[in-house]
Amino acid sequence: MSTLVIVESPAKAKTIKKYLGNGYEVVASMGHVRDLPQSRLGVKVSDNFKPQYTIIKGKEKLVDELKAKAAQSDTILLATDPDREGEAISWHLAFILNLDVKDANRVTFNEITKTGITTGMEHPRTIDMDLVNAQQARRILDRLVGYKLSPFLSQKIRRGLSGGRVQSVAVRIIVDREEEIKAFKPEEYWSIDGKFAPAKGTSRKQFLASLYGTADGQKLKISKKEEADKILADVKDADYTVTKVKKGTRHKKPAPPFTTSTLQQEASRRLGFTARRTMKAAQELYEGIEIGDMGAVGLITYMRTDSLRLSEDAISAAATYIEERWGKKYLPDTPQHYKTKANAQDGHEAIRPTTPSLSPDQVKDSLTNDQYKLYKLIWERFIACQMSNCLQATMQAEITAGNYLFKASGYTVTFDGFTVLYEEKNDNDDKRADGTLPPLEKGMPLRCKEIKGTQHFTQPPARYTEASLIKALEENGIGRPSTYATTISTILNREYVVRDGKALKPTELGEVTTKLMKERFPKVVNVKFTAQVESELDEVQNGKVKWVQAVHDFYDDFAQTLKVAKEEMKDVKIQLKEDITDVICEKCGRHMVIKTGRYGKFLACPGYPECKNIKKYVEKNGAKCPKCGGDVVIKHTKKGRIFYGCENYPKCDFVSWDEPTKELCPKCGKTLLKKKGKNPKFYCVTPDCGYERIGEDKPDEEENK
Repeated sequence: MSTLVIVESPAKAKTIKKYLGNGYEVVASMGHVRDLPQSRLGVKVSDNFKPQYTIIKGKEKLVDELKAKAAQSDTILLATDPDREGEAISWHLAFILNLDVKDANRVTFNEITKTGITTGMEHPRTIDMDLVNAQQARRILDRLVGYKLSPFLSQKIRRGLSGGRVQSVAVRIIVDREEEIKAFKPEEYWSIDGKFAPAKGTSRKQFLASLYGTADGQKLKISKKEEADKILADVKDADYTVTKVKKGTRHKKPAPPFTTSTLQQEASRRLGFTARRTMKAAQELYEGIEIGDMGAVGLITYMRTDSLRLSEDAISAAATYIEERWGKKYLPDTPQHYKTKANAQDGHEAIRPTTPSLSPDQVKDSLTNDQYKLYKLIWERFIACQMSNCLQATMQAEITAGNYLFKASGYTVTFDGFTVLYEEKNDNDDKRADGTLPPLEKGMPLRCKEIKGTQHFTQPPARYTEASLIKALEENGIGRPSTYATTISTILNREYVVRDGKALKPTELGEVTTKLMKERFPKVVNVKFTAQVESELDEVQNGKVKWVQAVHDFYDDFAQTLKVAKEEMKDVKIQLKEDITDVICEKCGRHMVIKTGRYGKFLACPGYPECKNIKKYVEKNGAKCPKCGGDVVIKHTKKGRIFYGCENYPKCDFVSWDEPTKELCPKCGKTLLKKKGKNPKFYCVTPDCGYERIGEDKPDEEENK
């Protein structure tokens, strides 16, 4: 009796095989084996959007091997990931292997542990066609939009562009924020802050207090220096007295365990990980890591989830660990449970360690740097969510000075609780933390040590970071958390957006494309409409809406809108400012522009068809060739990797993976090369020289001294 178990990845297969033992063969499908064809639409629109699936190119041999193994097996179990995409993979495998979808041949594992595997194997089920149809609806809709919209954008703006149901909205959100920033007009305002200390008593501790308003409680807004100076003059010789003291206790609660979205956000804030980097490490931790004598172990539960639900076993294990390490006082009176949002998918638990007692330090030596950092983050967040609240003794004081009111606040931690292990970061964390106040009582006179006015200007809204964009997408119901990484990668790769430090900044291409989309396809880039479509697609998953109807509801209007746009913009071509160069066409005198063709970028005369002059496009980096003194040009391999060479090739054969700089070696005067990284290394092009340094580029004026 032999049983064939099919999963997606070799790592997952290896881990599961360890638990199943003899009588089971576990193989990997390497993700999807069947999909819509790459070379054509692959959807019969007139036949209720019937998909025309084909074997993915390059997987023909793998499919034959799976068929052969299936023929030799008594039982076949489909154990792909427990989500919409995994369900679709199982459905495609069932079709290829001639399995009956009504048979109970589908098993799922929330965690790749002995318990998780055993539980999954004990509860086989039929393939969930609602889940499959939900995936089909999204896949077909995205294919239709992409295949119809992308050529239109490429024709009107630049070759190689793409548009999409989610990516175009994500770009619009970033562009809209940039427009807010550009339109923002800063307003001046002033604050008045003082340093105070008790005039009498045992404490001489100084503390800060800020002007709030008038003595009768009316808030003051100070908009110019003259107003600030008048107040400062009024309070210069005033008597400062504590008129009100309010004491209290603040209960600070731990953050809930991670969902896919919050994990991506926190990994971005705390670790500087991109969403893609986070999901890659999380996938590896879920599928299994070789841990010393333990063998292959899945360290976290399934990482694509919206749920905050935790198993009672996990909660109990966390409690045991907390009590053993920190003592019973760090446990709440009752275990912490967290409520999942109403519109969330609750198919899986929150993301947590599969074995809470397995601390990050115990597995560190077996993990890569990324795996360790992410496991530590997930583990600490989960353990902390089951710990006692942090208790803070708070104090708020009101201080009068003549006709003016100052306020001071502070707190002391009376019990650290969960903060002994972990505290959540926030994009809007106040840089100025409240300090402790000395003992203050009503009627107490105070000594003013220092008081001054400070000029401020209102600030525009901040650009989106990956973390804040993911938060915005989730809050607005755009896409799914499992697709955020792909969406962000796409808009960066298409050059609609660039990174500016941690911020995401739209390019001219992103702004122009969004303007065109808002004018011609307002629904496609409308946040509320996209959220409605997403909600309807979720209803497919819940079995409440037929997938064909969901596709019709979006596509019919879109197809008509596209038809009108094509007709009305038949002869329109949008020219980007960034594509205009200072290269003059020697045939007609116009400024040549950068075009993108089948084989990459080239220079063309904008006077086409009157002038058909074209030239090779060469991108220079500003440095000189160390061999012949020619200009260094940026080149690309077939796979897109950047390297550097001399413009005089083949006469000059200089080539380098590392970037030549304008800076010269202080030791021998030759060109310095820059090896990229977190801490870039600059080293001399001459091997025998030996000069090198770690650090950033030197300013141009320093280079030219």
